[in-house]
Amino acid sequence: MTGETLLEMCDITKQFPGVVALDRVNLSVEKGEVHVLVGENGAGKSTLMKILTGAYSKDKGQIFFMGKELYVKNPREALDLGISMIYQETSLVPHLNVAENIYLGREPLFPSGWLNKSKQYDWTEKILKKLHLRFLPTTSITKLGIAQRRMVEIAKALSADSKIMIMDEPTAALTEVEIDELFSLISQLKKTGISVIYISHRLEEITKIGDRVTVLRDGQKISTSEISDVDIPSLIRMMVGRKVDETLYYKKEDAKIGEECLRVEGLSRKGDFKDIDFTVKKGEILGIAGLVGAGRTELVRAIVGADPIDRGKIFIEKKEVKIRSPHDAISAGIGLLPENRRDDGLALDLSVKDNITLANVTRFTRLGWICKSNEHSETEIYRKNLKIKCQQLNQSVKFLSGGNQQKILIARWLITNTKILIFDEPTRGIDVGTKAEIFGLINRLAKKGVAIIMISSYLPEILTMSDRIMVMREGRITARFEKEDANQEKILHYATVG
Repeated sequence: MTGETLLEMCDITKQFPGVVALDRVNLSVEKGEVHVLVGENGAGKSTLMKILTGAYSKDKGQIFFMGKELYVKNPREALDLGISMIYQETSLVPHLNVAENIYLGREPLFPSGWLNKSKQYDWTEKILKKLHLRFLPTTSITKLGIAQRRMVEIAKALSADSKIMIMDEPTAALTEVEIDELFSLISQLKKTGISVIYISHRLEEITKIGDRVTVLRDGQKISTSEISDVDIPSLIRMMVGRKVDETLYYKKEDAKIGEECLRVEGLSRKGDFKDIDFTVKKGEILGIAGLVGAGRTELVRAIVGADPIDRGKIFIEKKEVKIRSPHDAISAGIGLLPENRRDDGLALDLSVKDNITLANVTRFTRLGWICKSNEHSETEIYRKNLKIKCQQLNQSVKFLSGGNQQKILIARWLITNTKILIFDEPTRGIDVGTKAEIFGLINRLAKKGVAIIMISSYLPEILTMSDRIMVMREGRITARFEKEDANQEKILHYATVG
């Protein structure tokens, strides 16, 4: 850090109908600093950053950037001034290539007004070289993994001469190797004087990358500290307002392991995975580890009928089933909580109630009509049991936090009496307190005899929650471990070398 203040947000206040999202929050960021911003879902982190980037307007307060008071009406204005935000869900256009995404809306032109494509590719190549990235300007975004797409977002910010970058959960769904690469890149940015506001729920990361940390709770600033002056337990106490044992976030409880519930034989899909064989028993948690792009998500999407398979068989309770669509999977008793819950799991414009009953509307239907009172009363039970925080059951799910959205998806499968439940990155973008609740729910499901498959790029979750672990690399199974025989080194070896 240089000691030179780059950004100062003073007494920022923001209200939404019935909610004070931010209450006189202060935040300062120095030039060349990585300033970590932590807090539970709903603490106000995203709202504060959306005000900084012009996505939201503030009700009260002032913002000073590079010594001048800042007034921005939209994110484009913020980007032009040198403030960029890299969201948890990337904002890249999949059918465009790297160069086209980096300069989208800012394309270099000839005096005649035509696109200067050679200059666009030349500029992009220089930025990629500066970041030590090995893909080409002409590479399609569809060919890149999540980690590489994050790098493209950073390259896009650099192309706009950003002075401050906001990174929202940048390591979500990344492996340890990819996280190390990202941290190396952030260190490069610091050396050039670029500041980073780093939002993360993975508290163990912040001591590796952060300089200072600000804690928000319920829309208020609790503290700002040097990283060297805090530890994880104290951060958690400040975030949740109580003492929490962080080891409870991911700890497998004893559950009776029953008979075989799911078996797949020779499952293959060209370009994604090949000759996959495994079983999962009732009450068992099978963890699937591997790097991003190993084929884990593609495998479970095929099992639930979201994507077709080329060959292979699926057995449920030792009887072969044909799953050609998600409807077939639901009928067979298989549920999936997808990695990208907003795009692939939730109907964002529908209510909490409608999202919970979406997979089993017929349960509440009589003579072609939905019995609204029965639907409401039953979903209210799940809302209370899962502690889903919402103003009412008719509230749209798009306004809820990531943790509450995840609970809604769990409620959907609980209400259908699912036999087999697949969790793909279940704690992605979820705060420490909600993680404990999510893993508590997974443990309760296992005790009830539900067979569970869990994909996670965060190895401590895999190691402590799984009864057995399967490692994938480039679409193939490269190793299988009993829980007591696995460790991070072994898993990484088979995930990278195979």
